[in-house]
Amino acid sequence: MQKIFLTFFYSGCIPKASGTFGTIAALIPAFFILRYLGNTTLILLSFLIFLISIRVIDNYEKSTGIHDDKHIVIDEVAGVFLACAIAANTSNSLLNFIMAFIFFRLFDITKPSIIGRIDKKVKGGLGVMLDDMVAGLFAGLLSAVIYGILIKFDLLFWDKKLIYLF
Repeated sequence: MQKIFLTFFYSGCIPKASGTFGTIAALIPAFFILRYLGNTTLILLSFLIFLISIRVIDNYEKSTGIHDDKHIVIDEVAGVFLACAIAANTSNSLLNFIMAFIFFRLFDITKPSIIGRIDKKVKGGLGVMLDDMVAGLFAGLLSAVIYGILIKFDLLFWDKKLIYLF
């Protein structure tokens, strides 16, 4: 059960780009949660996963001796859930959903600023989870701001009815 949880139903077991595949796998339930239960539910689920995962990852690291195993993608799940929920607070659009994913992966891979410091200095399950949660926070906020700018300056040229998901 631990492996299923940490690899998010084995999506993290893909040899190359396991974090990206884990994030893509997380977008499927995120879409349905946003559509039927709303962004508040997705935010709460993100924090619940965050809290539970800290202890599970600590136990995994003790038993294997491996810190931040590349197959662990539950951190990406919690982070992208947070990003999508924050972005959806502005608008439930396909554009926001895609931006949240792209910015989350960008911040998670490059680890700019505080995200990188958390990754290097915070150990154990908290360190594995926290950098992705901060990446999710920044990705969601950036998506919301960009979407707001596009709306304010009427830069969405395509039919707005096509971009709304929820």
